[in-house]
Amino acid sequence: MRIDRIDIIRVLNPFSHPFETSFTKFENRDALLVKVYSEGLIGWAECKAFFGPYYNPEDNGTVLHVLKDIIIPRVLHTDIESPKAFMDSVKFIKGNRLAKAAIENALWEILLQQTGKSLKTLLGGTQDEIKVGVSLGMEKDITTLLKQIEKYLALGYHRTKIKIKPGKDYDVIKAIRKEYPDITLTVDANSAYTLKDIELFKRMDEFHLEYIEQPLGESDIVDHAALQQAIETPICLDESIDSYDAALAAIKLKSCRVINIKSSRVGGLYEAKRIHDLCVEHHIPVWCGGMTELGIGRVQNISFASLPGFSQLAHDVAASERYFADDITIPKVDITPRCTIVVPSEENGIVYAVDEKAVDAMAVNHWIFK
Repeated sequence: MRIDRIDIIRVLNPFSHPFETSFTKFENRDALLVKVYSEGLIGWAECKAFFGPYYNPEDNGTVLHVLKDIIIPRVLHTDIESPKAFMDSVKFIKGNRLAKAAIENALWEILLQQTGKSLKTLLGGTQDEIKVGVSLGMEKDITTLLKQIEKYLALGYHRTKIKIKPGKDYDVIKAIRKEYPDITLTVDANSAYTLKDIELFKRMDEFHLEYIEQPLGESDIVDHAALQQAIETPICLDESIDSYDAALAAIKLKSCRVINIKSSRVGGLYEAKRIHDLCVEHHIPVWCGGMTELGIGRVQNISFASLPGFSQLAHDVAASERYFADDITIPKVDITPRCTIVVPSEENGIVYAVDEKAVDAMAVNHWIFK
């Protein structure tokens, strides 16, 4: 793949309904899109960073710097053999995995055009459909949250996840369980707690949650092991799993019983597949996490979630309309009557194209490197 030109486009897309977590409240999806030109082909990718360093250390500002000042000058007008070869070439850059993944994801898109194969096939996916779960942000009161849960249960979503933080945890879960005692329910703390809260998590065992996601520090593995030993509910690690080595350490220390793999968080699809394979080898259930992506990133998540280890749990890969009135793919991502999403493949002929008119309408900045 000879890299002829790279564009970075910043877009803003308002959320249909504000999405609040323990660390911030999202009103718009502020995203960087990457467009890589190679020998007449174009590979689109979506950087998963946010407007600030709240979920992890990277944000749109740091990604833009790393791309335009370090990565793009290194790869522009060079030949790159494969996405893996690109990742090997930028190992000298410490961290900055979201920035690296933005280019790596675009190279996968070029590769599937070169080979005529789907991303599912290139990654080794085996599933024709993936199960969809819903992730719900914090609401002003429990009545509003219960109405949101009712809405998505009616649509058939296979798992309900709510965000929690100190002061909005035990009583909220208790109210949900009173109304919906049998639904598959999980909670996500986004690192809002410490081991001092261990008694709270022991009490949560009574709610029979499928798992508690990332209760402790965003880079912690050791304290999670102590917490997992003390409670019956499985812990799912998210932010802590930023690499293959981190996943291996978590498995060895028994820090969790479930792992959420977000491909961009770990540096791209190649590294994410390595983590998937590691978890399968050690019988650790995995699911594909989301970062409120627009359509480009959402579609890649669908193909990634088709890998064999993802068959057990539902994913945060909802329909586009879960978050946005407008999106940037044709067609928009939608769910089936079974509340699944069909994986694009050679067999079913499903293809998603980038809606460039929608991209232009949402664009607020555009940088061209050629």
